[in-house]
Amino acid sequence: MSTVSVAERIPKNMVGDSLPEWQKGYLDLHHISTGRGDAAFIVLPDGTTLLIDTGDISEARSRTLTARNAKLMPNASKTAGRWVIDYIQQFHPTPKATNIDYAVITHFHEDHMGEIDSTSTLSKLGAFPVSGITEVVETIPVGTFIDRAYPKYSLPEPMKTQLFRQKMLVSEDFDDQSYMKTMEAYWQFLAAHKKQYGMKVQKIAVGSKNQIKLQKAPNDYPGFEIRNIHGNGTAWTGWGQSTFSLIDKGKKPGENNLSIGIRIRYGMFDYYTGGDIAGNDDYGAADFSSEEAKVAPVIGPVDVATLNHHGNSDSQSSYYVRTIRPKVWIQQSWSSDHPGDEVLSRMISTTLYPGERFIFANNLLTATKNVIGSKVNRVYSATHGHIVVRVYDGGNHYQVIILDDSSTKREVLAVFGPFQSR
Repeated sequence: MSTVSVAERIPKNMVGDSLPEWQKGYLDLHHISTGRGDAAFIVLPDGTTLLIDTGDISEARSRTLTARNAKLMPNASKTAGRWVIDYIQQFHPTPKATNIDYAVITHFHEDHMGEIDSTSTLSKLGAFPVSGITEVVETIPVGTFIDRAYPKYSLPEPMKTQLFRQKMLVSEDFDDQSYMKTMEAYWQFLAAHKKQYGMKVQKIAVGSKNQIKLQKAPNDYPGFEIRNIHGNGTAWTGWGQSTFSLIDKGKKPGENNLSIGIRIRYGMFDYYTGGDIAGNDDYGAADFSSEEAKVAPVIGPVDVATLNHHGNSDSQSSYYVRTIRPKVWIQQSWSSDHPGDEVLSRMISTTLYPGERFIFANNLLTATKNVIGSKVNRVYSATHGHIVVRVYDGGNHYQVIILDDSSTKREVLAVFGPFQSR
């Protein structure tokens, strides 16, 4: 009988090679670097697949092609959506498969769902354009599509079209006309894919651990669950499936704070991702009426967490950081203000919580490095690339693997761990 531990059997010398293929029992969390927003492709232990967001910020925006924004990765020959398709086709557990089991849009902003402009291609199902996550699903159909509000949407002003007047329930200040075009195309996309392919469309069921679940061999992994922590202004209490309102009476929420957040639990391993919720007030102090403060005790300590709002200055409050205390922070970045220097200081503070931690960014811009200075080299384990968290051994151990985002081959650049889960 072998005396070699599971941790010792985990491959470590992958640099320069392709990522070893997913195997049954692995939980793979791919944070895809496109330079145009968030995109995460997740392969669950039984091969069930989940896509969370696919952003595609329009290049018609005045700042997109400036030094304030990341470049489109690996190059500008395809849209961000097409690059995500290419990535999924490379790392899908069954490469010839023609579908993704679940897709989730955390909230309705262009860096999470895509943006319609004059260059957007038309759907093959009708005279409406697609971008970002809808462009992905045009090629790789989804079984169940989940957003924060379906079918009754509360969206920003202006309400200048009949479709918006029908759909919008709550208004707030907003002046971006492309937003309306994007949402109208999105609603047409949902209707067409429901009719043509039988795609299920659902509102996030906050508190549920059964809306997103293992589909292929659930009985093989009794220690696995995906819990819906928050969405559309509601959060799980931590007991049963009971929920409470995140939005204080009389307050009109912005789109960011309506984001969906989920926790993935695999044995001893926990991962949280929460869209763009905020935790600080206008003066930078921890706001205990904020969404971060209200959900942090429900999330609890985790091994790995993505940065809320990409690390903008309103996020990662001291209370939130101290409460969830991950060993690994993942920064899905595309802008020069990702992260704020004060945000980074909270993330690395051993006063807020003790222990070693590792910080990874998809794309830390030169402008950001110039502002933060030498701290970058001291605290970041990697500042560019696709970030893959691979969880082994029923959730007892995990690695972080960085893939080259400048190459279509996506070879391994660096490997960190294995780490032991909590």
